[in-house]
Amino acid sequence: MTAIDPTATSAAQAKARDDRRAKRFARIAKLDGWFKVLGLPWLTPILRLVAGDTPRAQLKSIWQLLGVPVLAIVAFLAAWGALAPMVQTSLGAIPGPAQVWEQVGVLHQDALAEKQKEAEFYARQDDRNAQLIAEGKADKVKTRAYTGKPTYYQQIWTSIKTVFFGFLVGTAVAVPLGIVSGLSPTANAAINPLVQVFKPVSPLAWLPIVTMIVSAAYATGDGMFSKSFLISAITVTLCSLWPTLINTALGVASIDKDLVNVSKVLKLGPWKKITRLVLPSALPLIFTGLRLSLGVGWMVLIAAEMLAQNPGLGKFVWDEFQNGSSQSLARIMVAVFTIGIIGFLLDRVMFALQSLFTFSNNR
Repeated sequence: MTAIDPTATSAAQAKARDDRRAKRFARIAKLDGWFKVLGLPWLTPILRLVAGDTPRAQLKSIWQLLGVPVLAIVAFLAAWGALAPMVQTSLGAIPGPAQVWEQVGVLHQDALAEKQKEAEFYARQDDRNAQLIAEGKADKVKTRAYTGKPTYYQQIWTSIKTVFFGFLVGTAVAVPLGIVSGLSPTANAAINPLVQVFKPVSPLAWLPIVTMIVSAAYATGDGMFSKSFLISAITVTLCSLWPTLINTALGVASIDKDLVNVSKVLKLGPWKKITRLVLPSALPLIFTGLRLSLGVGWMVLIAAEMLAQNPGLGKFVWDEFQNGSSQSLARIMVAVFTIGIIGFLLDRVMFALQSLFTFSNNR
């Protein structure tokens, strides 16, 4: 009988453990890129700590990535809560964190109550129409849409739809113009003065012009989109397309000259040159422009909704300011935090798309 060497067995077990450990760390390293995209980089050191990595180094990373931000937020909330009652306004003292959080619950309950009213309205309408049909008066059946007050969630959704519509229209204009400008010095010379003139224009200057044009061209108002939606969306388009246009032109103009020479040698047509050479090379800068444009568009939209009284978060803020109740300031601050959080999430969405389409540059 052959004797089993305990040393060899222990070495094999140790090697198997090291292999499993290495595989765990490799999986964590792959996840780390997506944690950064999602704004959750602190998950990586926690997973590495659980997987058995050096505790001291991982705890330091956890403190820097999670502990410090949480401590800063707590300090901010404490300072806010302490200083807010000292500031008196025409609507009373500035609300603290507790009052703002209370209004979050109130707005949620108001939304539920409004949904209940809507459901009851349609139920009564259905019952009335069913009764008319049963009585042989089908010609008197009428179907009306519920016209109650929009809920806070509906206003959020309206703003998100508007900013994405305006952003997509702006992208459809800016990217082709940026490609043409980057490829042709003549086109760049023609487009650049217009960019420099219109880029600094405030949305408050565009809004009256857009309002008059849309009102004149859309007099009947029976199309797919409402006037208010188009006014806000077009204003977003006019103010947000410039970062994308500029970054696209810069990315296209910065393409390696060797690649351009290769395209000439291969005799690539204009379409193949753009799709196979220009866009892949310029994509990182294009996405940088898109992220900037979406952020600008979100800020512009809130201002446009406030000024034009178009549905959305901006109108909610203005209505609460005009309302002047004791809860108005707290509700405005709820909207401020909502606007900031949505802006952050929009940026994360664009960063995730950038990481997906330019993965080799973000691994």
